[in-house]
Amino acid sequence: MGKRKDQPINDDEDVHMESAADNDADSNSEDLDMINVDFEMFDPQPAHDFHGLKHLLRQLFDSDSSLFDLSALTDLILSQPLLGTTVKTDGNESDPFAFLTVINLHEHASHPAIKPLSTYLLSKSASNPALHTSLKSLLSPDSPAQIGLILTERLINMPVQIVPPMYKMLLEEIEWALEEKEPYNFTHFLVLSKTYTEIVSKLDEMEMRPSKKWKKQKQKKAETFYYHPEDEVIRRRVGDEGAAGFKFDKEGEAADSKRAFSDMGIKSQGLMMLVEKDDFGKLVADLEGLFKP
Repeated sequence: MGKRKDQPINDDEDVHMESAADNDADSNSEDLDMINVDFEMFDPQPAHDFHGLKHLLRQLFDSDSSLFDLSALTDLILSQPLLGTTVKTDGNESDPFAFLTVINLHEHASHPAIKPLSTYLLSKSASNPALHTSLKSLLSPDSPAQIGLILTERLINMPVQIVPPMYKMLLEEIEWALEEKEPYNFTHFLVLSKTYTEIVSKLDEMEMRPSKKWKKQKQKKAETFYYHPEDEVIRRRVGDEGAAGFKFDKEGEAADSKRAFSDMGIKSQGLMMLVEKDDFGKLVADLEGLFKP
């Protein structure tokens, strides 16, 4: 399979970030601190990317990350270096700030990192009976289906514009792999990600006296927010039967530790979305049209 050339997303693309300190000093000021960043895309590098990828996987699985052998999962990702993409800012040997890859859940069904992960995903899909039924059938050992598990994560404040090129290159790499008879003839793709809801902080809850206003706030249905804008696009395309949100087994006290920009606590939740092969190319086109560099 031919190796993809390393390439920057856009040499002229700038990422603009506002200084919070400047904003506090003068809320009417239009001055911004500009940070110019060139993002480069690389194949996964077994010699350099282990710790960076493992960190991003821990972020993806959130409080449930301790349930999985992330070292074994990272090694599996790095064992297919011509499939998937990392995004870096300081050359090939630097740590990845983002990644996207796909793993064949059938080909690696007995792998020590994939077997418990497949069981976990099937269990969590029970929050949507329609999806659970589909996954149970698709993951059956005698099923002719081939599910590609898409794992992707990035550091906070990484621009969404890096996402469409990663998905587009994944499509190309799968085509190249199939030409060489490699096991990537997927019938479905399962995208794993996260959402969050804002909740009343436990710290505030202990300080607040019971009141009608507070009771209404607790009873109000929490709105779901997306960490990554592209997930909302994917969620719309797969429809209600193709997506399942789920609670993490080990929620811990994470909500109050994520209050940096809000008076509310933040409660993370898992999200899985099943995309059929025929829709995957259309999805990539959607992302390219919405999130242009």
